[in-house]
Amino acid sequence: MSSAHTARLTLIDRLSDGEFHSGEMLGEVLGVSRAAVSKHIKVLQSWGLDIYRVQGKGYCLSQPIELLDETRLTKQTSVPSLSVIPVIDSTNQHLMDRVGELAVGSVCLAEYQQQGRGRRGRAWQSPFGSNLYLSMYWRLDAGPAAAMGLSLVVGVAMTKALHELGAPDVKVKWPNDLYFQDKKLAGILVEMMGQTGDAAHLVIGMGLNIGMGAHLNQSIDQPWARLAEACQPMPSRNTLAATLIERLKEALIDYERHGLSSIMADWPLLDNFIDRPVKLLMGERQVRGIERGIDEHGALLLEIDGDITPYLGGEISLRRDD
Repeated sequence: MSSAHTARLTLIDRLSDGEFHSGEMLGEVLGVSRAAVSKHIKVLQSWGLDIYRVQGKGYCLSQPIELLDETRLTKQTSVPSLSVIPVIDSTNQHLMDRVGELAVGSVCLAEYQQQGRGRRGRAWQSPFGSNLYLSMYWRLDAGPAAAMGLSLVVGVAMTKALHELGAPDVKVKWPNDLYFQDKKLAGILVEMMGQTGDAAHLVIGMGLNIGMGAHLNQSIDQPWARLAEACQPMPSRNTLAATLIERLKEALIDYERHGLSSIMADWPLLDNFIDRPVKLLMGERQVRGIERGIDEHGALLLEIDGDITPYLGGEISLRRDD
C-alpha cells in the first residue's frame, strides 16, 4: 500500500468517530503540514466520504462510521480465507484474478471500490465505509450450465438474512437486486469462468447500500434505498457482513444439492413485483404485462393478455410499469 493511502486510512480512522479533529492535530498524527492534510481530505471526499470543515474546530464526518475488522470477521465466519482490503478496484475482479489459487468459499471485502461494477458493465457507486462490498469465490463441478439462476438463490439468501437482522420489508427483484419500498437496496453480480465440460469458477459479488449519503444522489440514475431506512435497530457493519457471508455460503451449498428447487417456495413471498404490472426492457424493445413469479429454470413469468410467457436472458431488465 502506498504511503499516501496509509496516511488517508489513518485520517479516516481518526475521523470515524464523527467528532471534530483539528487540522493541526491531524497533521501531527501524520507528520505532515495542515496544507497536506487538506489535500488528503479532498481525496477522501472524492472517495464519497462526507467530510466538512468548520473554522476553529477542524474536520468532521457527517456521521460516524464503523470500519470493517478483518480479525473479528474471520472469527465470526467459517470460510477458508477472508481479507478486508480498504481500497480496491473491485472485490469481484480481485477474486477473478486469483481463481486458480483460491479455496472454495474465499471472501474479499472492501471499504471503497475505485471501479465497482454492476450488471452489464454498469458502474456501481462505492463510497468509502458507508455500504458493504463483498465477493465470494465458489466452484461448481457440474459446470457452467449448473449456474443458471444462481443470482436468484443469492438474492433470496441475502433477503432472508436481512429479515433475520431486522429488515422484514426487504424484497428481491428478478434477477439480481434487492428492493425496499420499490427502491434499489442492493445488487448482485455473478461472474463465471469455465467452459462446457469443465468446472465453473464463480465469483459472487454483492453491494449493499447501508448508510450512503444523499450527497451522492447525482451519481445514481435510479431510486435507491439505504438499509438504515429499512432496519431498526441497525446491526453493526461487521455483524451484517458476517451474517451475509455465512448465509451466502449455506445457500451455495444448498444450491449444489437441490438447485433452484430450494427457493421456489420462498420466491412468491419475497418477490417485490409479484402480481404487479411490470415492463421488461430488451434492448429497444419493451414488453408489458403482469409479473407471475418464476419457473423452475429461473425464468421470469409474464402474463400478457391472459397468456403466460417465460423470459430469461442476460440483457433483460425488469421495471415497474407505472
